[in-house]
Amino acid sequence: MTLDTLATWHDVVNTRNVRGLRDLLAEDVVFHSPVVHTPQAGRAVTTQYLAAAFQVFFNSSFRYAREVVGPRDAVLEFQVEIDGIAVNGVDMIRWNDEGRIVEFKVMVRPLKAINLIHQKMAAMLQANQ
Repeated sequence: MTLDTLATWHDVVNTRNVRGLRDLLAEDVVFHSPVVHTPQAGRAVTTQYLAAAFQVFFNSSFRYAREVVGPRDAVLEFQVEIDGIAVNGVDMIRWNDEGRIVEFKVMVRPLKAINLIHQKMAAMLQANQ
């Protein structure tokens, strides 16, 4: 059965259901963080990063402003306010024939937001180790 990747992703985001990532992410998924130089490979580490992101990004102001969708990939532009700082970014998602995510890249702007995200994500990842 092929997943409806974007519908599943939006459901996981809306429900903050980290466990839903297990079925959505391919075993060999690669995650590209806006603040970590090297790509992070594998479902476990990608789930760890996304779970931390759920806590940092997904407050009541979070919203996707635009989606650009292709046959096996999408760019989702988001906006959120964190600690009084307006954060703008994109989630770039690519999936396989089964609909499982094989690559997830996050890009964030402006620099003030990147610095804040770096600080908050580092704290979340250390707390969850």
